[in-house]
Amino acid sequence: MSFPLRTLAVSLSFLALGIGAAHAQSATSGLGQQWPNTTDVSSNPNFHVYVFQRGSTKYVQVNDANGNVRAAVMITPTGRYGTPVGSDGSNVATSEDPLPAPASTTSQTVYTDGTTQVAVAPQADGTARVMAVAVECKNPVECSSRGP
Repeated sequence: MSFPLRTLAVSLSFLALGIGAAHAQSATSGLGQQWPNTTDVSSNPNFHVYVFQRGSTKYVQVNDANGNVRAAVMITPTGRYGTPVGSDGSNVATSEDPLPAPASTTSQTVYTDGTTQVAVAPQADGTARVMAVAVECKNPVECSSRGP
């Protein structure tokens, strides 16, 4: 390879590494922010959903249409768990950490990734129940609720 081509190849390699590092940075920071610098992956126009990853742990943050952070779910190789993030952080139900069924069980799916489905059930008092279950679950309310 001649000198100019080798220089170009090395320059492009560093450029690619820089782009990869910038992309990795946006995916590992910003949890809890109203408008994090990462892609909105919501499947529902009423919510914004952002995914962050650190090692084998994934965090799925749910914001309302105004950008207010409602809750975040931590997904590990061993299960799904609520986090103390957002105005509804204490209102996250998972099959590993169920809560009593919410008053309003009408939910909207906001995120699915092939292993986890996240749904939101807005409540009459302005709160929201955020539910994270395995994708094979057909009803997030049932799979994330425990009896009274």
